[in-house]
Amino acid sequence: MWRPDRRAPTANGAVLVVLLLLAGCATVVGLRHGAVPKPAREVLPNGVVLIVQEHRASDVVALQLWMRMGGRDEAASDGGASNAFTSYDTTHYDFVVPAAHVRGGIELLADLAVNASFPPGEIDNEKKVVFEEMNLIEDDPEKFLLRRLYEVSYSPHPYGRPLLGQREFIQKLTRDQLARFYRKHFVPRNMVLVVVGAVEPAQMRPLVDATFGRIAAAPPAPREAPAAPALDRTRRADVRRAEKQAYLGLAWRTAPTGNEDIYAVDLLTYILGDSPSSRLNQTVREQLRIVATIDAGYGAFEQAGLVTVTARLEPADLERAEAAILDVIRKVRAEGVTEAERQRALITAESSYAFDIETAEGLAKTYGQAETTWTLDNELGYLSRLRGITATQIQAVARKYFGDDNYARVRFVPEGASP
Repeated sequence: MWRPDRRAPTANGAVLVVLLLLAGCATVVGLRHGAVPKPAREVLPNGVVLIVQEHRASDVVALQLWMRMGGRDEAASDGGASNAFTSYDTTHYDFVVPAAHVRGGIELLADLAVNASFPPGEIDNEKKVVFEEMNLIEDDPEKFLLRRLYEVSYSPHPYGRPLLGQREFIQKLTRDQLARFYRKHFVPRNMVLVVVGAVEPAQMRPLVDATFGRIAAAPPAPREAPAAPALDRTRRADVRRAEKQAYLGLAWRTAPTGNEDIYAVDLLTYILGDSPSSRLNQTVREQLRIVATIDAGYGAFEQAGLVTVTARLEPADLERAEAAILDVIRKVRAEGVTEAERQRALITAESSYAFDIETAEGLAKTYGQAETTWTLDNELGYLSRLRGITATQIQAVARKYFGDDNYARVRFVPEGASP
């Protein structure tokens, strides 16, 4: 997604379609960010969006193909498993090439977009990769906690499906099923091509016209858009695990992208739990000493956002920690936040933004996420809007979204221990 995607689940690229299409593509990183002009945005006659940014910190070019499709576009009967995606709303393919080879890179991306063949042997190999990533996630209590928290918070909405899917379906997945999904979603109006690096923007359009511009226009498939379910105290799950410590996850539903509340929610998330000086760290960890770690994260998506609070602690402290977290949020609702807290959150957000766009690759990712999940103009104005958010607005979103009863909860409890 765009800015606030801290700790939101991703598939890390380990998906059948992604891996099969990108086999053999090398990635080079390491550009430094400098002063850059505003990106150029054009729409080809067939619907492909082209975004070009000159960025001459190094003699390389970041090329990214973003698709307006993601985990939510899986059929419900597939359990989110016919592909795995970078996020729920989008997926993308990227690599960096020397500037002299930008034509070949664009040709490769265009070929990837329309001519994938899915060799049976490669499908079997990539299934093994997907299964291995599933094992890694399930063995990592923090990652698995977040996955289960999204499942409990969103199910039966598509955002509640695991991005890597279900083992049973992937095991039975056929080449024909992959090909049908590919033909259904890889159409020009779903495509965003981002080019950032040592290029002359005026020279990119002819290259793209000769490649992506030749793809036949076709209407995109309708996107599933059910309402996200309301959260209440029925959305609870306790999971027995082999670890000696317990893990606690709480989640509140927040606004979707495109809603003006996202800016205040973003700052509130920083204030609650994004640093050692945050409220949850200072109160629950430092003063009460009932958690070993505690963090807040924000996943903002097209249909509904989610703020999560996760902690690692002793099993005997689960109830007390949950109550303490609610007390911290209750105090924000009642008293608001200080101007010093707002300023610290803003500085952290600005630093995070600067880090994200430090390289040509990071800048391309920022533009691709924005174009596919909200708008490029909103992305370019993100910091300006964030700076205009007041402490009063932050308190207002705390009151609007963060109640005592409208949250989901997942607890990982050691085997043999009592929560």
